Amino acid sequence: MIGISEIRDAAERIAGHVVRTPTVPSPGLSAFLGVPVTAKLELLQRTGSFKARGATAKLLALTDAERAAGVVAVSGGNHGIALAHMAAALHIKATVVMSRTAPRRAADLVEAAGASLRLTDGMAEAFALTERLRSEGLTLVHPFDDPLVIAGQGTVGLEFAEDTEDIEDTGGSGDGGALTDVLVSIGGGGLVAGVAAAFGALRPEVRVWGVETVGATAMTEALAAGGPVTVPLSSVVTTLSAPSASQLTYDHVAALVEDVLVVSDAEAVRGVLDFAEHAKVWTEPAAGCLLPAARQVLERVGDGARLGLVVCGGNATLADITDWARQFGLT
Repeated sequence: MIGISEIRDAAERIAGHVVRTPTVPSPGLSAFLGVPVTAKLELLQRTGSFKARGATAKLLALTDAERAAGVVAVSGGNHGIALAHMAAALHIKATVVMSRTAPRRAADLVEAAGASLRLTDGMAEAFALTERLRSEGLTLVHPFDDPLVIAGQGTVGLEFAEDTEDIEDTGGSGDGGALTDVLVSIGGGGLVAGVAAAFGALRPEVRVWGVETVGATAMTEALAAGGPVTVPLSSVVTTLSAPSASQLTYDHVAALVEDVLVVSDAEAVRGVLDFAEHAKVWTEPAAGCLLPAARQVLERVGDGARLGLVVCGGNATLADITDWARQFGLT
């Protein structure tokens, strides 16, 4: 299990390489959901998502031999973008493996950063190719199954916990009330594991909830089965589409997360539009899913909730969202 000391070490290691993103009360989302809402705007992170944190934490820990050999990663989009850019900044050769279903913009950004891009027919094939490249000598920078990566992602939770204490102390949340519930999107579970570890150590009274989309329910199925299982993938939200959780992320979620909520793809895309209208930020469906899930949390915890949302990324184009909105009859 990742502890607060590992997360603090990661924060020191990556400082100067990543952005300490804003934590802000959202009057628009508060009015929309009917309770005080505070957002951690990780979509303003370098490369547009939290993934820069874990990638940087891992890259900075490589030995000289590992740096010389180069690194490889599998990605649904954001992890690949982050690894490509951060590896280039650190002068490390990177190979990124992605499914052809990943957003074209993500693939373009990976190549523009100078990484070698390998495309496969699906995410299961992408993971298999990555494992083969690893066996050939490249160092794996896993998107979630790595203690260093989880500790790096946990710096989101560290900052969020620290910043909301300041907001609450000054009454900046609107009524000065303490945060009660934090919602975090789940792909393979690295972000939610790190955030839950940070809050569990610093703010144990705060409940942490995970969120998945139908067709990308690796953690939901793992919790039902008592451990990681392979799941079929059909969600349009490719950045949440891991074929399975890992034992490491499962253990953290099982121990530290209140529950994992599931919303539809249509609800996640609707959430993107709602974020734009009410919060004035442009997210991707992996973050849009937080808003319908927030309503589920409110139904379960009742009055007095004060929500925190980890707005994990914003790497979706207008064309992407327009196409999905038409597909789901949202326009």
